[in-house]
Amino acid sequence: MPQQAVTLTYLKLIGAMFMWGGTWIAGRIVAQELPTPLSAAAVRFLLAGLALGGVALLTEGRLPRPTTSREWGSVTGLAMTGIFIYALCFFYGLKHIPAGRGALVVALNPVVAALAAWFLGQERMNGIKWTGIGLALAGCLTVIGNGDPFALLHGAVGIGEWLIVGCVLCWTVYTFIGRHATRTLSPLASTLWASLIGAALLGLTSLVQGASHPADWSAAVWASVVFLAIGGTALGFTWFADGVKQLGAAKASAFVNLVPVFAVLQAVVLLGEHLAMPVLAGGLLVIVGVWLTTHISERTA
Repeated sequence: MPQQAVTLTYLKLIGAMFMWGGTWIAGRIVAQELPTPLSAAAVRFLLAGLALGGVALLTEGRLPRPTTSREWGSVTGLAMTGIFIYALCFFYGLKHIPAGRGALVVALNPVVAALAAWFLGQERMNGIKWTGIGLALAGCLTVIGNGDPFALLHGAVGIGEWLIVGCVLCWTVYTFIGRHATRTLSPLASTLWASLIGAALLGLTSLVQGASHPADWSAAVWASVVFLAIGGTALGFTWFADGVKQLGAAKASAFVNLVPVFAVLQAVVLLGEHLAMPVLAGGLLVIVGVWLTTHISERTA
């Protein structure tokens, strides 16, 4: 790949991580204001799908769509894992824990992706990688335990923490499905159809729940939903899918450790959140562990 293309891919991934850092702030606003936030999630992905469809028509002159049962299965898998189930864990998790702390837990994503790749025989492990995984897990336990790495053993971890851990598992599966989907579909096409299918699933679920009417949403909720749709989904998902296609799942996932950095900074500025030093230390341990698992181990392989 030409150096210019590599640089552009890196810039897209950094931009996607900045957007995703902001989704934690927007998600926290929606989760706190709406009793049933899945209606907002449905609108988010519907708007994202429409925006991506418009981009496709402008740039390609047509609406790309899957043509085989395997491609439809891939985008449905993306919708189920990275959109529908992830949204359930994301919004209801943010009803219970601060945005910055949730993002620090999700920083574990690259480590889980590396473990999954090793388990599937796609990557080799070495001492540095195992050290990084150990550090990242210790840091994640500290963040989940709100500063106490042994809180899980004491049964002191709440539903909010478990739901955010669910986000990590969903995103790992989404990443690997996306890797297969983009072999035959463009990142735009896969994100477009996953968004529309996910929006339908979320919409149906919110109707069963008795969703709040969009006309009753505050300006803050609407601004958050629009940002989640355009920045967090249309741009973020497409840029990340392109990164997976160009660099592979493991390398692209390494950029995810920028999300908690951006999220914590934005949470301090926009929401006035302040995390305890042990939690921040745990988050730093996660990032160092991820760095060892991905960046350093790649250089020494």
